[in-house]
Amino acid sequence: MACRRCGQGKQERLAFLADTPFYTKRFAFSVGRRCRASPIRDVAKELRLDWHTVKALEQQYMREQLRRAGTPGPRVIGLDAVSIKKGHPYRIVVSDLIRHRPIWFGGPDRSEASLDQFSAGLGPRQAARIRLVVRDMWKPFRLATARPAPQASLLFDKFHVLRHLGDALDQVRKSEYARVSGRQRRFIKGQKYTLLAHRENLTLDGRRALKTLLAANKRLHTAYLLKESFGQLWDYGREGWARRFFEHWRAALKWQRLRPYEKFAAMIDRHWDGIAAYCRPDNKVALGFVEGLNNKVRVLQRRAYGLRDEEYLRLKILTCMLPAI
Repeated sequence: MACRRCGQGKQERLAFLADTPFYTKRFAFSVGRRCRASPIRDVAKELRLDWHTVKALEQQYMREQLRRAGTPGPRVIGLDAVSIKKGHPYRIVVSDLIRHRPIWFGGPDRSEASLDQFSAGLGPRQAARIRLVVRDMWKPFRLATARPAPQASLLFDKFHVLRHLGDALDQVRKSEYARVSGRQRRFIKGQKYTLLAHRENLTLDGRRALKTLLAANKRLHTAYLLKESFGQLWDYGREGWARRFFEHWRAALKWQRLRPYEKFAAMIDRHWDGIAAYCRPDNKVALGFVEGLNNKVRVLQRRAYGLRDEEYLRLKILTCMLPAI
């Protein structure tokens, strides 16, 4: 249509049309809802649309989800880094642990400067409201969160701590495999995940293999029992009782010749403040959400056989926990 002011031909924008003018918003949102559970290729094949058209409609749907969710004002945040492709290039994911949703994805890597981008976008007023930061022991995270939110308490993610303990147990397994010879090795070979998994998650054959292994090797038996008991540390409601449990656990290492466990205990002692913070009633937050979100990101990447469009990946991550519209 011709503009009355300048006389040039312009296209009128109608509220019910999508950004792609051949489709309505209602249809775009319908496509977006389908793409929450199915790959773009399958949706395009079912609706007989071009792959790029379905992707554009889904992106409009996800941007509308973010608009309706509003600007985040988190009180408790979780920090984690996810690998986006081969070669280990990382991006930082920041989550709101009270509302259980990711609120920021970005940064060229997992450095201190990358996390500063989140702090700058959040602003000093919102940063002053943060009272708790849940993260792993990566040093740049500690430095980057101390400046914009010095009032926030630091809490180390339980699952990252236990991952270090699992690595120590695996080192003990490897050293025992190298120490023994002959028939004794067959009990240890191929049992890495049998030792690292929780007993209730093992199959019947896995439990039998674990029982045989622990009966055949005393040092691995001791290391396994220490690994299983350490999770009790997060059950205490007072820091004094938690510290007493840890001291008893560390004392049990004496004369056991478990060098990887001694290094792990020393690391826990150095980072004790960030672990004991969970004993405070106000800090009892869901520690599994950060690791669960990391797994969800890997599922999104695997389902799409890798995502080369980083903006599309950002939208998928930020909306994966939002309600459908």
